[in-house]
Amino acid sequence: MSQSLISGMRRPIDIAKLSPIRAIHLLVFPQAGHMKPLHYYFIGTGCWFVSYGIQSVIFAWLVTIVLRESPNMMGIAQMTLLLPTTFLLLIGGSLADHFGGKPIAILAQVFAAFCVFFLMVVIHFDQFSYSALLLFAFAMGCAQALVTPARDGLLALVAEGRIQRTVLKVTLIQFGVQMLGFLIASFADSAGAVIVLGFQMASLLLGAVALQRIQIPAHTRGSPDHPSFRHLLLSIKAGIVTVRQSPSMSTVVMMNCAMAVFFMGSYMVTVPLLIREVYGGTSAQLSGVNTANGIGLMLMVLYLLRLGYIRRQGRALILAHAAGAIALATASLGLGFGALIVSLGCWGMSGGAAVTMSRTIMQEQAPPDQRARVMALFSLSFMGAGPLGALYCGMMVQWLGPETTLLVNATAMFIVVTLITAKSSLWQLDSGVSDG
Repeated sequence: MSQSLISGMRRPIDIAKLSPIRAIHLLVFPQAGHMKPLHYYFIGTGCWFVSYGIQSVIFAWLVTIVLRESPNMMGIAQMTLLLPTTFLLLIGGSLADHFGGKPIAILAQVFAAFCVFFLMVVIHFDQFSYSALLLFAFAMGCAQALVTPARDGLLALVAEGRIQRTVLKVTLIQFGVQMLGFLIASFADSAGAVIVLGFQMASLLLGAVALQRIQIPAHTRGSPDHPSFRHLLLSIKAGIVTVRQSPSMSTVVMMNCAMAVFFMGSYMVTVPLLIREVYGGTSAQLSGVNTANGIGLMLMVLYLLRLGYIRRQGRALILAHAAGAIALATASLGLGFGALIVSLGCWGMSGGAAVTMSRTIMQEQAPPDQRARVMALFSLSFMGAGPLGALYCGMMVQWLGPETTLLVNATAMFIVVTLITAKSSLWQLDSGVSDG
């Protein structure tokens, strides 16, 4: 029988008459009518971060283990992955505010799947090289710059008025499923890169299908219907002014910039090089340190969910970054791989508190009509500064070695946190008091 029917619905559906995306959706989500928009949001977000977890390990593995590139080249590769966010993230936020976060997120996720397919083809036909990896990194960075503000802009629309709790749940899902990605990528040595990348592409496409099913009120477009470049610039400027006029949001942005240079650079560049130079360097070890970090973060998010609503969000953010600096300094002491795992797990716990508190501050205080732009600026403050952190850490490792670089970065971050505590009002921020 040429026409396949799906049962269990109110009326049988003829798959042959459906579009491919709709048919795949009904096969993957047969109980779609019973799912809330928030559930689809969780699935779409989770699929992206499964992909991100795979990429975090396999990208570092390809550069450090397969290509055996120098620390400087490792820094440049990670910089290329992060660089598009510097130029496109705010534009992505403005586009999401104008056209709605849903279509922008879907298109970006499908484009990311195409980028992974490109890398699979290059590797399969033995054409893989450092330049091909840089091309892939730049394209994936563009997709990241578009999907991040679009997805963040959707959060408040599906949160049902419980923003901090939804942020905590999304963070828990984000880092929980990343560990699944880490596990998949840990088989790169035995299964090969093409198989692992195939899982990454499938995850991205499944996430795009889930995002397509989010039912939200029709988006009211800004004026004009087709925004000019000047209109986009004015829109971006308005978001920057909004953040600058808020003492707490502007301080969060400054702290994120420091985190990008000293923490993100350490995570993406220094730690993989430490694994190669000090501990031998395998995909399983890279997966292990990422998993330890993710478990620590998840434990902290679960603890925060149990505590309930945190009013002193600024104070929690400051303490989290201070604890993170101490944990990173411990990781630099060379006490063995087991001690490194524990240190990075503690570093992840501090990151769990920092990520949720900073994102909650921005989500709660952003004007609804500028939320995607404000969240784009929030993301830009660490993802946009990330290329500088990657390049800086690569140069520092070349000069001082990975262990000393971790210690320098931890000390620098602790100094930044101390100065912000002394000079800003973030320590006194109470979410029950309006921000002025």
